[in-house]
Amino acid sequence: MILEGRTLAQHIREPLAKRAAAVRQKIGRPISLAAVGSTADRGAYVYLQKEVAAAKKIGLQTKILEIDNQTPAPKFVSLIQRLSQDPAVDAILIPRPLPPHLAATDYAAHLAPQKDVDGMSNVNMGNLFLCKTWNEIATLPGFVPCTAMAVIDLLDFYHVNLAGKEVAVVGRSSTVGRPLAHLLTCQNATVKICHRQTDLPRAIKDADIVCSAAGAPGLLQASWLKPGSMVIDISTNWDNNRLIGDADPIALSQHGVSYSPVPGGVGPVTLAVLLENMVLSKERLL
Repeated sequence: MILEGRTLAQHIREPLAKRAAAVRQKIGRPISLAAVGSTADRGAYVYLQKEVAAAKKIGLQTKILEIDNQTPAPKFVSLIQRLSQDPAVDAILIPRPLPPHLAATDYAAHLAPQKDVDGMSNVNMGNLFLCKTWNEIATLPGFVPCTAMAVIDLLDFYHVNLAGKEVAVVGRSSTVGRPLAHLLTCQNATVKICHRQTDLPRAIKDADIVCSAAGAPGLLQASWLKPGSMVIDISTNWDNNRLIGDADPIALSQHGVSYSPVPGGVGPVTLAVLLENMVLSKERLL
């Protein structure tokens, strides 16, 4: 089975323009998005421009505020504080990676949780990890990291019951790996987090599902996986001008492993979840 994400993404995105228009009618202006983008990483900046264009397409007012390798940390923090306190800004997006001298700890405490559409503020992240059940997750007042939620949404779309499943998460980043592992646990999966010091072939050989966010092309070998298992490939890696994941889809298919493709799997769903959060950032206050 191939778990393509474009159909689900379209389902999520379809009503958003109408919802954004309804908000605009109530408040007398469009929902406003401020995106803080680093020009130090060209690929990430280009992707941010695509996210902003998608937001504009559903009727949001958008602006990109640029930072780079020369932006001092105090100036960066001051920018986040200003945007968080500005009543004319409804949603704030700060995509990773940041320039090397800046860290999430520089801004996460200053980012208003109700505007933090990618769930990276201290408040949103703390609330997430305080949850034990999916019902608690579903009633959170803030936001959950979009890529992690997109994986859950994709599995749900294909009616994958996670209760009791052995799931390996490859990668322990604060943006994907750890939030995803917690969401999976709240869905009653038994979760193993894998990292650079993990014996990966041994760790995943009995897994029912492997969610890979390592950002390492060719890392996952089909022969390490049991037939009938599933790979959710979250990584996006450029190789010879092609976008690929951590696993070879042909090898997975030949080994009897279901998978989400790169591109066209988790990525479109992540963008759709992000766009919905942008609309929710103002809807929730009405």
